[in-house]
Amino acid sequence: MRTAEIRRTTGETDIYVSIDLDGSGKADIDTGIGFFDHMLDAFARHGFFDLTVRVKGDLMVDTHHTVEDTGIVLGQAIAQAAGDKKGIRRYGSFALPMDETLILCSLDLCGRAYFAEDIHFTAERIGAFETETMREFFLALASNAAMNLHHASRGEQPPHRGGLLQGVRQGARYGGVLRRTGRRRAFHEGKPLKRKGVSDAGAL
Repeated sequence: MRTAEIRRTTGETDIYVSIDLDGSGKADIDTGIGFFDHMLDAFARHGFFDLTVRVKGDLMVDTHHTVEDTGIVLGQAIAQAAGDKKGIRRYGSFALPMDETLILCSLDLCGRAYFAEDIHFTAERIGAFETETMREFFLALASNAAMNLHHASRGEQPPHRGGLLQGVRQGARYGGVLRRTGRRRAFHEGKPLKRKGVSDAGAL
């Protein structure tokens, strides 16, 4: 079973995450931020992961700690659930056309953390969600899952709905890519797909 369950408590947030990478897309999300819940729900459903996220954060201050710390814990859960990565597809990429916008995402479950993006929001907030924290979420996720993650968008969107659709697409798109990357491959014979035979930082 490729599952993980993690709780992380600090002076700013109390977070519980459980994930099953071989699930069916069941999502039970409560972060206290409506749009963030919506994005994580899309991540689980489009990735066919079973995901539970419970967050109590200092939202009376802002959304930054809640969003970033959720990325930290979710990244840790993905790394723990993936385990030694034996028999999985190491690389994954996905292109998602949605009307006037094209979303691109690629990742490598290599054991080395790197994040790059070319995403631009047309709104500073979506409800209570501060769109500038989106980058912090994915940076924390990539760092703690020990993966290379690149994503970008192309095209134009009407300003009044651009931010909303970007965020939903990011969640949906990332779930789809991780699903493709994390699948086991029988012909790998249960070995990490690396020349050195291990999947960690410094091994290619």
